[in-house]
Amino acid sequence: MKKANHVHFIGIGGVSMSAIAKVLLHNKIKVSGSDFSLSASTEELISLGAEITIGHSADNIKNPDLVVYTAAISNDNPELIAAREKGIEAISRASMLGRIMKDYKKAISVAGTHGKTTTTSMMSYVLMKANLDPTVMVGGNLDILNGNFRMGDSEYFLTESCEYCRSFLEFFPSVGIILNVEEDHLDYYKDIEDIKSAFSDFSKLIPQDGILVVCAEDAEAMECAQSAACTPISYGFEKGDFKAQNITFDDFGYPSFDVVKNGEKICSLTLNVVGRHNVLNATAVLAASLAMGIDIEFIKEGLESYKGTKRRFEKKGYCRGALIVDDYAHHPTEIRAAFDSVKKIKHNTVWCIFQPHTYTRTKALFDDFVKILSKVDRVILTDIYAAREKDTGLVSSKDLADKIPGSLYIKDFEEIAGYIKKHAQKGDIIITMGAGDVVKIGDMIKD
Repeated sequence: MKKANHVHFIGIGGVSMSAIAKVLLHNKIKVSGSDFSLSASTEELISLGAEITIGHSADNIKNPDLVVYTAAISNDNPELIAAREKGIEAISRASMLGRIMKDYKKAISVAGTHGKTTTTSMMSYVLMKANLDPTVMVGGNLDILNGNFRMGDSEYFLTESCEYCRSFLEFFPSVGIILNVEEDHLDYYKDIEDIKSAFSDFSKLIPQDGILVVCAEDAEAMECAQSAACTPISYGFEKGDFKAQNITFDDFGYPSFDVVKNGEKICSLTLNVVGRHNVLNATAVLAASLAMGIDIEFIKEGLESYKGTKRRFEKKGYCRGALIVDDYAHHPTEIRAAFDSVKKIKHNTVWCIFQPHTYTRTKALFDDFVKILSKVDRVILTDIYAAREKDTGLVSSKDLADKIPGSLYIKDFEEIAGYIKKHAQKGDIIITMGAGDVVKIGDMIKD
């Protein structure tokens, strides 16, 4: 990176791309970029000195030293074509992030099919409470960071590490966490064995003197971790080196529990986020933090002060006395975890407004979606959020609604909001769910 004076980003407004751009701006490197539309991210980057153009055009490539592109950018993108024609090196976002990680002695990568953002967020709180001045990149907005990024001045670098397109294999972690390994991103991976091969290769990235923490409750994750050169540290409820035991929940589902290692109690924790899945996430962070030599008091303070990330079981307010919650869940396992959290809260009827995310995921996991959504009192489905994909006509939200007893398919957000305002009652829980723009409905129905 010391050789690059000017870096251009294709798709600069994305969560990770904008964070990388901020790192470069902090290091006095010229940044330019393009995106389809203005956003809070692009406006912030402009205020920091980035030159940003709305829309993609070959004219935007003004001889930078390096071009960085997101996974969503296709090979026929005019800026990517122009860069290659000019002989300018063009690399993926993941490869760029890997180059940055090389500069940090303690680079921490949080991987897994689910829970990456929350676990990375928890770890950031621990590092901050321990005054370790980390650089952090996370896929959600945190109060302690005033956003999704923090530029530190130490050997600590923390990021969540996505398996899509095997992008996390471009990284250089000295500390890794594998939360779980399940079927997902089946527009790229062939099957679970293909996914496991990627996580096994991720495990191999951890050096012999490094740290790898893995969930003992997940057989696939444990199998993948055996590829590491170091000896994995495991955690779980009934299995693992570190165990979360004596778990209780308060009226809103916040858990209290003990962490035990080799039969000896390490500490007691009370979290300010809901669900058994977050007990596991916190235990993973505790195990990794202790292995890095962080004092248990800082770990406890960090975990207990964490109050959640935007769009992760986030309380939005009330509608006619019904609690509104928003959650990013878009995979059956994530949905199940969110519903388990709902069960811990006293309520009457549960309303789930679900927006499926990508056609390939909806089609590949169709039966799993039907099974888990059929367990909810009232389900409203809106159109699939396409993200990077095109509609092939092979699957739709109406197909899901036809299979889920009592569910409704409503395309228009305004119509959904009107229906909820008319039918929700005091004591109900309304949960908007999905990785797309379904979050808007919570604001539309809020009193």
